[in-house]
Amino acid sequence: MSEVYATRRAQLRERCNAAGAAAALISCPANVRYLAGAAPRGSVLLLGKSEDLLACAGPLDDRPTEGRPDEALTVHVLPSPGGDPAVTAAGLAEVQGADSLAVEEHHLTVARHRAVSAVAPGLRLADLGGAVEQLRVVKDEEEISCLRIGAEIADQALGELLESILVGRTERHLALELERRLVDHGADGPAFATSVATGPNSGRRGHRPTDRRVEEGDFLSVCLGATYRGYRCEIGRTFVIGTSPADWQIELYDLVFAAQRAGRESLAPGVAYRDVDRAARQVLGSAGYAEALPPLTGHGVGLEIDEDPQLAPASMGKLDACVPVTVEPGVHLPGRGGVRIDDTLVVRPEADGGPELLTITTKELLAL
Repeated sequence: MSEVYATRRAQLRERCNAAGAAAALISCPANVRYLAGAAPRGSVLLLGKSEDLLACAGPLDDRPTEGRPDEALTVHVLPSPGGDPAVTAAGLAEVQGADSLAVEEHHLTVARHRAVSAVAPGLRLADLGGAVEQLRVVKDEEEISCLRIGAEIADQALGELLESILVGRTERHLALELERRLVDHGADGPAFATSVATGPNSGRRGHRPTDRRVEEGDFLSVCLGATYRGYRCEIGRTFVIGTSPADWQIELYDLVFAAQRAGRESLAPGVAYRDVDRAARQVLGSAGYAEALPPLTGHGVGLEIDEDPQLAPASMGKLDACVPVTVEPGVHLPGRGGVRIDDTLVVRPEADGGPELLTITTKELLAL
């Protein structure tokens, strides 16, 4: 893996040099982990003029889920507690003879930016922008393997929950049980706060579980994800509780399923982000639900659960192969509930079988 991290840092260095920056300071934790193999709490990565180093506020964490830094990096542990690794790294960049330093302005606070400027007055600070995030969009097969294992864990946790008694249990209780099952099956932890929504809450994107109890005839929407070796996947399903679904539930479910299938089937290298969104959105919009739709149909996943690309109406850009994304249309009807169906897939060319579905729990409308 050391060669992988070295190649990633070399790609970033080329971009920095082309922009006139002699060194770069990476402070966003996901970006640090991508380039260094690990991101101890508060650490930053310096791509220096003569040496790359990982500056840490304290000793490295030995937990295997946190990863270990690339052995090719120098690890610089601050000598006293309370110091700022970003400030220390900026000072070291100036010592190495750099005259300019690219920083992640979207991550640094104003106070931290001022402290970096103060400690290294000889450095010209420039904005690195989303250069690392752009490198992270296309995943290698090792990264995809981590996502695939995370998806298997999430599928397993969800499948076990569906075999248990659900009526009378609260949304909050079910969410906590799902997160426990994720860890039991080998996840580092949940990829995000698990959402369980019942009855009138169902189908609501990002719903926070409440003490509402599951009732007969409810729609039950579940959205969860597993983190495995730092990589995060996502799955969402909707079910009916305890009885045959009502006609309106079947109609709404079939509509959202058709929209989700249209989005999934549109995934291919070279397809515009907004065209994936349009494929799913048109199905729901033509049925009269245009105003009830969420702002996007899906998004990229990886070291963060919500990263580029964004599959939204105004998004610019086109898909590449080996880009993992979610496709997650849904409709929520106030006072009644709704449906969400969410999968994580990897964009693949047609010659390789088309989009690879990572989350395989059935999308049939089950009565539990």
